[in-house]
Amino acid sequence: MLRRLRIENLVLIREAELALAPGLNAITGETGAGKTILAQAIGLLLGARGDAALVGPDGNEAYVEAELELPAHFFEDEELQALAELRPEDEDGLVLARRVFADGRTRAYAWGRSAAREDTAAAAERLIAMSGQFEQRRLARPSYQLDVLDAFAGEEQAKRRSALRIAWRELAAARRRHEELTQGAAAAEARLAELRALVEDTEGLEPDTETSLRVERERLRHVTELAAAAAAAGEALSPDEGEGAAGLVALAERSLAPLERLAPELERAGNELRDVELRLRETASDLHAFLASLEAEPDRLEHVESELDRIADVRRRHRCETYEELLARAAEAKAELDALEGGADPSRAAAEALREAERRVDRLSSELHEAREQAAAPFAEAVARELQGVGLGEGEFQAVLDASDPGPAGRDRISFLIRPNAGLPFTPVAETASGGELSRIALAIAAVGGGETLVFDEIDAGIGGRTAHAVGETLQRLAERAQVVTITHLPQIASVAERHFRVEKVPGDPTHTRIEALHEAERRDELTRMLGGEEFISTVQTQTHP
Repeated sequence: MLRRLRIENLVLIREAELALAPGLNAITGETGAGKTILAQAIGLLLGARGDAALVGPDGNEAYVEAELELPAHFFEDEELQALAELRPEDEDGLVLARRVFADGRTRAYAWGRSAAREDTAAAAERLIAMSGQFEQRRLARPSYQLDVLDAFAGEEQAKRRSALRIAWRELAAARRRHEELTQGAAAAEARLAELRALVEDTEGLEPDTETSLRVERERLRHVTELAAAAAAAGEALSPDEGEGAAGLVALAERSLAPLERLAPELERAGNELRDVELRLRETASDLHAFLASLEAEPDRLEHVESELDRIADVRRRHRCETYEELLARAAEAKAELDALEGGADPSRAAAEALREAERRVDRLSSELHEAREQAAAPFAEAVARELQGVGLGEGEFQAVLDASDPGPAGRDRISFLIRPNAGLPFTPVAETASGGELSRIALAIAAVGGGETLVFDEIDAGIGGRTAHAVGETLQRLAERAQVVTITHLPQIASVAERHFRVEKVPGDPTHTRIEALHEAERRDELTRMLGGEEFISTVQTQTHP
């Protein structure tokens, strides 16, 4: 999801920061207030061209930044490898930014580091779906259509996709290995050197080594806070001077001890105080020992950082996405070296490994294909129902599965076809409509297949009444499965949002646009304005109930 959007000096927006909700976010305001500037901001993140006209009057540049949450395995996509190399260690999210200069030039950034615009746009397109030209491009992309159908097919399909991605990488490695060994002695020697280097580089690494080092690093990074807390707690329990908690408990116990014979009912209290004193002194001793352990290795953090850097370097050098893959490759390398030392024929072994990798890819591709065949018809029927609900005629929709070149996503190609009016032929969804209709088609597809963050700027174009209510209900239902941001004029849509932002133009020199999240009372006022104002509502009520 899109956690945060920051805008600086973009057209009329001096400065704005939107903390977006996970569900449905509505952005409203008077016509001309500047709502479309938000769409322009997101468009820049999606790779739109820069323009000097985007730079506002408060400086020589405009800036847009988004903080996004990432799904699992996001950077396994080969097209995102250049961006993945910029990713800071232990960074869970993604921070993308674009800067537009006064002459129209732009710079793109990932985590504050310069990046190619194409790379940041490719990442943003996988996380944010936006209406307009970006939506048309996304809906036309076969990989997106395949992702949506697989999401509809369920969690097991996601596991198959993940398994096939790994199997595809293993197949590529097996092909490379086989080719090297069939090219002659020099290639065979190079292969042996690669195997030995992999085994040597991973010597001593255990399955939990990286995780335990990360945990230890986090602890060492907070050693000052840990030491202060342990020292304060130890001092409170058993100080060097004066009475601490343990001493006060001992004093209480000594006060009762001589009287326990006279009042046997005090014996239980005395025993508990003796037990508490013992446990407090043991705890104080543990805290002092913990404090001593923190001080014992002042250079430990540097060593841990160095070890983690070494692991990351080894992973990069041997082209492994994860630590687990590195260990698996190392185990395979060791087994291959052992076999070679035992007199095995390396070419024959490589050929067998290649055949096994091909069988695995073929099996997983077949399982993916079968699941897609089963899901295609129910998916199309569900989308058709949604299309009817949002006012798109009979809503006839098809998901047509065709054969494609094998790849990490299988050997299928899916085409989404629509016939909004009876008697017309089915055509690809991206070629059928534009503006509000296209946004509603995208909404219907997402409502069935889920998706990333969806931004709608024209979804209410040309609709009202019952259709507006239906679109609002569909957006609300979709927001249970995905984050939705909608720029809207319709109170039927804004009223069901989890978070409501208002855009308003502030007169001045120069005039500027302000964006703010609305509290409940402010939201009621904005919805009243959208309905026509108090006077209009009163007039309608009078005419309806004379």
